[in-house]
Amino acid sequence: MTSLPPLIRAEDVLSESFSARQARDLDLRHGNEELLYGLNLLGVAGPFTRLSPWELQDVNGERLIMAASYAATPFGEMHPELTDFLRDFMEQNRAMTLPQQSVSPWRAALGANLVALLASQLPSHADSQVFFCSSGTEAVEGALKFAKAYRPNASYFISFSGAYHGKTYGSLSLTPNPEYQDVFRPLVPGALTSPYGNLEALKTLLRRVGPKNVAAIIVEPIQGEGGVIIPPAEFLPGIGELCREHGIVCIADEIQTGLGRTGHWFESAAQGLDADIITLAKPLGGGITAVGATIARADIYKKMLGGLSSKRHSNTFGGGALSMAVGLKSLEMIVDGNLPERSRRLGEQGLARLKRIQGRYPGLLQDVRGQGLLLAMQFHPMVAGSLPLPGAVKELAYEATAILAMRELHKSGVIANLSLSSKRTVRLSPALNMPEELFGELMDRVDDFADRNPSAGKIMTNTPPELLARLGAFAATKPKKRTPSDG
Repeated sequence: MTSLPPLIRAEDVLSESFSARQARDLDLRHGNEELLYGLNLLGVAGPFTRLSPWELQDVNGERLIMAASYAATPFGEMHPELTDFLRDFMEQNRAMTLPQQSVSPWRAALGANLVALLASQLPSHADSQVFFCSSGTEAVEGALKFAKAYRPNASYFISFSGAYHGKTYGSLSLTPNPEYQDVFRPLVPGALTSPYGNLEALKTLLRRVGPKNVAAIIVEPIQGEGGVIIPPAEFLPGIGELCREHGIVCIADEIQTGLGRTGHWFESAAQGLDADIITLAKPLGGGITAVGATIARADIYKKMLGGLSSKRHSNTFGGGALSMAVGLKSLEMIVDGNLPERSRRLGEQGLARLKRIQGRYPGLLQDVRGQGLLLAMQFHPMVAGSLPLPGAVKELAYEATAILAMRELHKSGVIANLSLSSKRTVRLSPALNMPEELFGELMDRVDDFADRNPSAGKIMTNTPPELLARLGAFAATKPKKRTPSDG
């Protein structure tokens, strides 16, 4: 019999005898090598170690303030209140861990709390029901299936330009980004795109295809991956009116905006939209585990999961005791800390600081945007927009602007997010409970970044020529089809 190879033990990783160099080498060899190689070129690949819930240390011993994680760490890294609760859970929990065919106290408690919280903002959801899963894209897939079951004769789903709903097949089909879609065509049929923020264009599209043929309209109340795009005040209420008029299912994708990030419990409700289905995920996991949720009105829920049809949508790990316990405690921490209000207040301070930076360095920042602790900096292109560059080269140059800006922010001690559907936009999404003094230091570090890079062109000249050459060679191996530029 063939002998088994020696395994890396869990204790090796926990004790950190499994070194950072070993982790990097093996992750590059067996994981997403291309992504990690690019990050490694930039010097931002880590691995990182936790100094506090809001601060990390890189392999060179530099202290960094965490303002990234794509809004999925509402309390930072392993906040003591959450980890202390998890120790108690591990020691005391006697409930079944994966209750697929039984009642679960953890699932029941979290579901009831989510519905109660939603109904406090939107009373029409008082009898809504929840389906739990393991990620945001799964929550969207569930929402699409609920809508289709409710309107089985309708063929179309409408999303909006710049949208990001995930990368599994259904959600990808409604994420109109050719960079992510093209190699996977044909996608799920019936996906239509309308300009974000343009209510008249949506009405025109509905007239063209016939409202009775539209199963659902899905919308982000603020586009996160689109670069923190806030729609006109009339847009979301207008979508709601159209959906009610024609019986179309309205889906609010609150995966990035929900549960406090934008300064509201549910951003769609704050903007006047009473959606039929709401998807949630990121903050429910507390930065520790994966939780997704699809909340649907009872009549819609039962159309798909009524009677003997109750088995036609399922998820092995959705509703598991550990993820539900983390979700329950995370929601409790957000409520007890009144974190939406805190996010609103700190976000106003942060946006004011970004506007001052833009005023000082108008050649660096084309725009700054924000709502709560979802903040965006859109840079001027490093390469002058007037240069006659081929389309694909121009898009790569625009994308490089944000990538190298992220590197420069890293050098100033800030870990930031790229935006998947907005080439020149870098986002800040710090923990909702980041201490106010540390948040001030975070913005001071963004100031330092701007002082060192007073124009977009300076970002490029501050990059060593050999690194530019290596990044250029890396980019040359990538697909040439790029998302149309946002600038």
